[in-house]
Amino acid sequence: MPLPPLSPLLPLLPHSLLSPLQAAASWLTSPLSPDDYLGLLDPLLSARHPAGRVRAVRKEGPEAVTLVIRPGRGWAGHMPGQYLPVGVEIDGVRHWRTYSLTSRPDAPDGTIAVTVKEDPRGRVSPHLVHRTPPGTILRLGPAQGEFVLPDLPPERVLFVTAGSGITPVMSILRTLARRRAPTPDAVLLHSAPTPEQCLFRAELTALAARSPWLGLHLTYTRAHGRLTPDRIAGACADWRDRDAWVCGPPGLLAAAERHWAAQGLRERLRLERFRPAPLLPPGPGATGGRVRFGRSGIEADAPAGVPLLAIGEAGGVAMPYGCRAGVCHGCLVPLVDGRVRDLRTGEVHGEPGGLIQTCVNGATGPLVLDV
Repeated sequence: MPLPPLSPLLPLLPHSLLSPLQAAASWLTSPLSPDDYLGLLDPLLSARHPAGRVRAVRKEGPEAVTLVIRPGRGWAGHMPGQYLPVGVEIDGVRHWRTYSLTSRPDAPDGTIAVTVKEDPRGRVSPHLVHRTPPGTILRLGPAQGEFVLPDLPPERVLFVTAGSGITPVMSILRTLARRRAPTPDAVLLHSAPTPEQCLFRAELTALAARSPWLGLHLTYTRAHGRLTPDRIAGACADWRDRDAWVCGPPGLLAAAERHWAAQGLRERLRLERFRPAPLLPPGPGATGGRVRFGRSGIEADAPAGVPLLAIGEAGGVAMPYGCRAGVCHGCLVPLVDGRVRDLRTGEVHGEPGGLIQTCVNGATGPLVLDV
């Protein structure tokens, strides 16, 4: 009687057995790691390259869907309000985009969810909205972002959102609705073009009706105009006394930042921007350094302000990469020696053995990378 194939049995093995099996197999699988082979057998088994399988697709109005995803063993969890890099294969090419997680972290079935609104000018969002059936495998980056409530939230909070800016707040609200500890007094001001285009309208209305801690104000811009600072103040008279979370189009974010700053309240405002932070020019006195790529033995000079990914590729090093925008973490490599400068913030960081994103970090002095 032939033995059953190994692949269907691997998901049934407990994680406590997978690790010893990987260690025992490592000498047989070099230069690929055992994790690489597990990922080839079933992408959900890979810890180095986390993936998830789409379990359900829910329609969210005429232009959006929620993808319910069962993550594999490499998934490390998320906090409400964070966003998720998602990698999708289109015509043989993997494309990375980020979407806010709309699920709470402790879903009983272990699934997570992202809600994707179609951009007709884009390539990835139409594919996810219209051509991603249940069973599709998606690559998952680590959950990221600081647009989260602290473990002990303020007594009074204000959420101001527009369009798809409601998505990270939806995760927060769903988490608060299941909270056993005292729930903050919360007000949500949300705007959408029309009622039909208002994401989660029925759920938000039902949640507010049964939750005395949540005040809900919906604005439809085609009938009433945009949600301006004056309208925010009119809908929430005590806005100055609340910590605020604002997410939406750039115009809303810029207006909110100016308004809160003018009132001396900028420290009480948290903004979530959907676009990656731009790379900044090197500041005064910033210097680059000599970079050695340890595995290939190639060395190169890295001027200040030039991403290490570009330095390696120009020198002929086979560098891992993904989105090239600091979002997907597909360019991570180990730092052997030296420190790097984050080209988005200017922060100098890095410890030997730590992983760095080569697409958004540059050299600051000599350094060695394990690639």
